[in-house]
Amino acid sequence: MRAAPTILHLDMDAFYAAVEQAAKPSLRGKAVIVGGLGPRGVVATASYEARRFGVHSAMPMGQARRLCPNGACLIPRFSLYREVSDVVMALLRELSPLVEPLSLDEAFVDLEAGGTAFDGPSARATGERLRADIRAATGLSGSVGLAGSKMLAKVASEEAKPDGLLLIEPGTERELLAPMSVRTLPGVGPATGEHLRRAGITTVGELAEAGEDELVRMLGRAHGVGLHRMALGLDDRPVVAERDAKSVSVEDTFDVDLHDRVRIRNEVQRLADRCVQRLRGSGHSGRTIVLKVRRYDFSTLTRSETLRGPTDDPGVVREAAARLLEAVDTTGGVRLLGVGVTGLADYTQEDLFAQALSAGPAGAEGPGTESGGGGGAGSGSGTVPGIGTDGTAGSGGTEAPPEPGAEPGAPEGAEQSPREPRPVSERRWPAGSDVRHAVHGPGWVQGSGVGRVTVRFERPGTAPGRVRTFRVDDPELEPSDPLPLVGEGAGEEGPGAPVDAP
Repeated sequence: MRAAPTILHLDMDAFYAAVEQAAKPSLRGKAVIVGGLGPRGVVATASYEARRFGVHSAMPMGQARRLCPNGACLIPRFSLYREVSDVVMALLRELSPLVEPLSLDEAFVDLEAGGTAFDGPSARATGERLRADIRAATGLSGSVGLAGSKMLAKVASEEAKPDGLLLIEPGTERELLAPMSVRTLPGVGPATGEHLRRAGITTVGELAEAGEDELVRMLGRAHGVGLHRMALGLDDRPVVAERDAKSVSVEDTFDVDLHDRVRIRNEVQRLADRCVQRLRGSGHSGRTIVLKVRRYDFSTLTRSETLRGPTDDPGVVREAAARLLEAVDTTGGVRLLGVGVTGLADYTQEDLFAQALSAGPAGAEGPGTESGGGGGAGSGSGTVPGIGTDGTAGSGGTEAPPEPGAEPGAPEGAEQSPREPRPVSERRWPAGSDVRHAVHGPGWVQGSGVGRVTVRFERPGTAPGRVRTFRVDDPELEPSDPLPLVGEGAGEEGPGAPVDAP
């Protein structure tokens, strides 16, 4: 714990939805829900307008549609989110060399290391200036927490939402934390929260009063000691600027369970190629190949094989993944497939293909079970390190969230590798995706069906644009990259006619 509130936590407000509202003028001030649009899609985030209807992240998209029938449901556009995130992170690094990103929209900053704050007043002034700079650069809002520890700074930013700043003065931690739910503390999930509730502990104050010995008896030494310290507001973790990648992985959830063994094998091969592409893109090689299979009944199997040395050879990864699949029973159908590589290194071992063929599995993880509803993945013990249940990487992994434009059968939770353009007659137009018309210029898809696609033609920084409908195979309409939200080129007209007024 520090004697001054010089650890800052920034959390952008409803980041994905806010970016969509800024990029699509017609959605400003309206309910926006970002996530997978298929029958098994899950909400990634929702705007505050949608949250008033009870929509929240990790909710099945079908339930979100029922709660907020007039909300705009859009696929994620992570390439755009990354661009905006880069601008925000650059502003944080102007404050200090010690910036610890947690995700695209969240980070810790050590203000003391940057010489920008040494006490409460200077920390508050720095936080307010940061919020103003972010709004000026991106048009978006972020909430800031300031405290003497990482845990308290994160608690403060959550309390400050939306678009606020909260500073916790050292010495006031226990008073602030006491009435809060135990779920406020890191590491207290639904299971631990329920266990504590049955013991009559529902608030952080009650947790602190229970004492370390009682919590150790209830939760075990490591968890009990850690929770008791956090309940007292004690947290000595430093801000860490760099985090080593632990794994690279990709996975696909299918709209309809796969039963054909040949189709399953082909999907595993495709995932292996995508995984290697991302592995190479991150500048790594890996030694352990991991296969994840979630079956029709939500049970999840993981199998792994460790090679004699690290590789980034797609042939090696494909062969290993195929061998692992042979050991998995897919009777009854497969809901999700994933391929990952762990044991990362920044070099490769020669002749690994021959080594892999001669080497048997060096380790295998047994089946795990996972609970979950029909709309989205549950959180269970059968997940693969680095392959998150929502299709993103686990903690420390280099897996990034999905890009739009997934192939049929792989809509949610899977980043898509670049592919050859589809023939015009086979193009799909998911809501929220970017398009360009030869006459009307850039726009985005509002919806499609019955052989038609509806497009709204507008750009960041303009008034709401005109809506037009085309045949899905219109040769003048094609997929496009997102227009930049910030920086050079943002909101420019580009080729095509001017945007029509509503």
